[in-house]
Amino acid sequence: MQPSAPAEAKGPTPANTSKTKELADRLLGRFPAAKIDYVRPKRVKVTVSPEAIKEAAVFVRDQLGFDHIGTVAGTDYLQQNEMEVVYFVGSVSTRGQEDLQVCLAERVRRDALVVPSLVEVWLGADYHERETYEMLGITFQGHPDLRRLLLPEDWNDIPPLRKDYTSPGR
Repeated sequence: MQPSAPAEAKGPTPANTSKTKELADRLLGRFPAAKIDYVRPKRVKVTVSPEAIKEAAVFVRDQLGFDHIGTVAGTDYLQQNEMEVVYFVGSVSTRGQEDLQVCLAERVRRDALVVPSLVEVWLGADYHERETYEMLGITFQGHPDLRRLLLPEDWNDIPPLRKDYTSPGR
């Protein structure tokens, strides 16, 4: 009877980030002032200035093949006096990138909450930008229809997802 071969050590397989690393490198090559916040196996987050966001979005769409916007998210960083807008974009048509996502972000001061709209780049950003406008008070300059989407028409308080919002009765 032959002795069995020793079992190989089992453990977590190291994540393959080669595709997202390549995306990050291409983004930094085109936008050297950008900040790569993270590179994960299927996701890369890049932060650019509001002045560069539209150009970066067109690059991500036309040069990298990310043609589908999944959502737009806003985060209030009260302690840093900033808000962040993140566009989560993927691809439905570029072979080999169906499972990848680019998180394209920008940060602005809380007292200057105006950023360019990306509806011209991804039409699907329309309702997501409206929701972010309504819930955080970020104005998307150039948006074709920036009006209330979810809150009652008579809402007269600050946007409810801001960290300094207090609900009535508290």
